[in-house]
This record gives sequence, C-alpha cells and structure tokens, in this order.
Amino acid sequence: MRFSRSPRMLHAPIVLIFSACALPALAQDSERFTLEKSQTGFVRLDRQTGAMTLCTEADSTLTCRMGADERAAYDADLARLEQRVEALEKQVATQGLAPRQPLPDDAEVDRSIGIMERFMRAFFNLVHEFRSEEDRPVPDRT
Repeated sequence: MRFSRSPRMLHAPIVLIFSACALPALAQDSERFTLEKSQTGFVRLDRQTGAMTLCTEADSTLTCRMGADERAAYDADLARLEQRVEALEKQVATQGLAPRQPLPDDAEVDRSIGIMERFMRAFFNLVHEFRSEEDRPVPDRT
C-alpha cells in the first residue's frame, strides 16, 4: 500500500524539528531569557530586568509583543537617540559646514575648459620639445 503525502504534510516534521531546536535556543540566549509555554502561546521572561514578553505562534511563526515596561524603555531609548541626532545636527551647523554649492553655470564651465585647454597645449608642447631633442643625433665624444 502506498501513501501519498501532501506538501503540507512533508513540511510539518521540519517545522516541528525547527520549533524544538529554535525555542530552546531562544530561551537560552546567554541564560538571560526564559521561554515558557502558556495557554495562549509563550511567555519570555528577562531574568535581569524581570520584564515579560507575550509571544504567540501563528503559521509556524513566533511573534512577540512588547510589554508595557519594554515599550517604555524602547520609547525612552528612541527619545534619547532623537536628542543625540538633534545635537549632532546642531554641531554640524555650528561648525560652519557649508551646504552643497549649486552647479556652475555655462560661463564658469567655458572658463574652466579654456584653462584646461591652455594647460594641455602647454603640456603637449613640452612633450613635443622633449621628443625632438631625443631625435637629434648625439655628438660623438670619444
């Protein structure tokens, strides 16, 4: 007798094995966190702070919501970082860093090209002179 397995049936053992391996790894996280099964999913306990996070499993994905304590800490950290960014922006502004300069107009571009053209002509004239010196016969001094 031959059994046919649907793709969902084939993935079920893989999901169970992954869950069995991943959940203890999450729980161990340097022994700081403990992950325990609850009626609605999982509870993650932070052993250092005592904060608890509620986690639910849906479609083989573990999703954790921040508790009120964690949310307050997150908001405080976000506010601290925003203040730091503002302070850095003020520091940059007070150091006199100029904003980006606008692109040059056509007259400035033409002037720059003229300067470059004179430079290149002078350079190639020097190259021509050196080459013509090389072409001259060297007197025999023996």
